Amino acid sequence: MVESSRTFDAVVVGAGFAGMYMLHRLRELGFQAVSFERADGVGGTWYWNRYPGARCDVESLEYSYSFSAELQQQWEWSERYSGQPEILKYANHVADRFDLRKDIEFETSVVSAKFNEAAKHWVVSTDRDETVISRFLIMATGCLSSTNMPQIDGIDTFEGETYHTGEWPHEPVDLNGKRVGVIGTGSSAIQAIPYLANEAAELVVFQRTPNFSIPARNRSADPAEVDAVKADYETFRAVNRMAPAAIRGTMPGRDQSALDVAEPERTEELLKRWEHGGFAFMGAFNDLGLNKASNDIAAEFVRERIRDIVDDPEVAETLAPHNVIGCKRICLDTNYFETYNLPHVKLVDINKDPIERLNANGVKTAASQYDFDVVVFATGFDAMTGTLLRIDIQGLNGQSLQDKWAEGPKTYLGLTTANFPNLFMISGPGSPSVLTNMIVSIEQHVDWIAACLEHMRANQHQLINADANAETEWVAYVNAIADMTLYPTCNSWYLGANIPGKPRVFMPHVGFPNYVQRCEEVVNNNYQGFELA
Repeated sequence: MVESSRTFDAVVVGAGFAGMYMLHRLRELGFQAVSFERADGVGGTWYWNRYPGARCDVESLEYSYSFSAELQQQWEWSERYSGQPEILKYANHVADRFDLRKDIEFETSVVSAKFNEAAKHWVVSTDRDETVISRFLIMATGCLSSTNMPQIDGIDTFEGETYHTGEWPHEPVDLNGKRVGVIGTGSSAIQAIPYLANEAAELVVFQRTPNFSIPARNRSADPAEVDAVKADYETFRAVNRMAPAAIRGTMPGRDQSALDVAEPERTEELLKRWEHGGFAFMGAFNDLGLNKASNDIAAEFVRERIRDIVDDPEVAETLAPHNVIGCKRICLDTNYFETYNLPHVKLVDINKDPIERLNANGVKTAASQYDFDVVVFATGFDAMTGTLLRIDIQGLNGQSLQDKWAEGPKTYLGLTTANFPNLFMISGPGSPSVLTNMIVSIEQHVDWIAACLEHMRANQHQLINADANAETEWVAYVNAIADMTLYPTCNSWYLGANIPGKPRVFMPHVGFPNYVQRCEEVVNNNYQGFELA
């Protein structure tokens, strides 16, 4: 690669919601910045995840930027939970409204970034055979941006069509009258399966682990509700940011243990929230994520609903999860369990009848051969670290990020990692990220980074680097908080359990307001835990 003469104050990797807002803030502050984006448009996860039924699980009035009062007043959402096309339209509107595209280079992937210690800058190389120089490197690569393909023998021998939910084609996929197999029953599958069943002549779902799912109860946006929020959006956002997961919702949480409430009232509360839909279900009692006995009550309630919905008792039991509810991100669905009552839909439990291989005609299990025209992989992502580790990032003394994180990610505040000066991560491991409303977390991180760069410029600091001891303490702190909850009790992608060989480390920080407080304390103590040079 040939080094170009192009020099920037900051390179931003990615043009999803994090990358766009970071670029906007950098330009506001007068920094010369460029964003490299591998797609041919903005939107990040909402650019790639176009599978049928793709929809946000945070309500539209919350899953939106708050940095522009005019933007949030003028934009109109059509549904309680926005679908992928509308969210992508919103992302494009933001890019146009703030004229962001002029500083975004599309269809360009960063392949390496190496810190030059003598010159105190990053040398960033792209797949367009160009390298550029940048003082700061800001990774806005997203938490769910590296798709995970399962390691199944013969996967390349199947002669039909194959799709991954995380890389769905932009053009319509015609499944009408076709035999379709779906591998996976995580969030993407739970959203997609009812839509796939509407088209397919035959649908076979291969399930390894059943997941808890709550009805979304999606509906058209309520004009009165929208008007009420927009009348005082500032207060709405303030309450939002003080919620444990930065998700306010339309039904407040109940400040009472499930064990302190009599059984009839308990069931009534859970049923009310089941009918309301969404994450409000987990707010039925204040200890569902902390107390196994309370959690068992909510989990059994959901299992009973599955048994009520699914006609075949054996299928219902196969669909009923027996782990802790909420140790994986709760799924929200529209008619997911009802889909298994359709005569052309079949569920295969691969714990009892494991997949042996794919062949030319379809999927071969230990007991059967299933012939398909289409196979859909709904097998999720290499979450939080996948994209970061696919780029050759080298810090001080040529140390690679892959080597440093070989036993699991190590960060300070989820924003930086020691010995990689002037490198920032937006919603990186060790931050609340995927346990929150992502846009709220993104805005908090971007604003923190922007203020840090301003501070460095005002005080003529060239470098910022996390202290190794502060980093070690932060990793221990994040895990200590997680260990106080039920999150680590099941194999989830929060732990990297869906990726063979990935270290089992709980990656996100539990709680948003307490995290923000720590970030503010660090700044108020003159960037405690950082070395400024």
